[in-house]
Parts: sequence; structure tokens; C-alpha cells
Amino acid sequence: MKARAIVELVLAAVAAVGCALSWLAAKSPAVAAPVIASEPPMPTVTYDPSFVVLAMLLLTVAAVFAVLGIARLRRG
Repeated sequence: MKARAIVELVLAAVAAVGCALSWLAAKSPAVAAPVIASEPPMPTVTYDPSFVVLAMLLLTVAAVFAVLGIARLRRG
């Protein structure tokens, strides 16, 4: 029973790392066009929606595995 809790915590850590990597991959620099012609262009960051969704999914999976693993450790 303790081995299963440790496996769940390891899976939570792996999902958390995947979440962080997906979030970092989602960002990309871009240049926003000026609103008024006399203003300079502004640097900005754009996010790829598919990587953001993947990051949120992995975050949810990590949280579920963390809760299950900690609850299993406390019970057993």
C-alpha cells in the first residue's frame, strides 16, 4: 500500500514537471503594432492555446495524484 502511494507521488511530480514544461513552451515573443503611427511597436508575449490547455490538464492530474498519494500515506 505504501509503494502505491509513492508511485502516485512520483506520477504527481512527473505531471507537475510536464505542466511547467508545457507552460514554458506555450509562450512566444511577438511585437504588437503601434496604435498610433508615431508610437513605437511594443514587445508582447503570445500563448499557444493548445499548450496552455495541456498545462492545465497536467496540473489537474498532478493535483489529483498528489492528493491520492498523500491520503494513502496518511492512512497506511
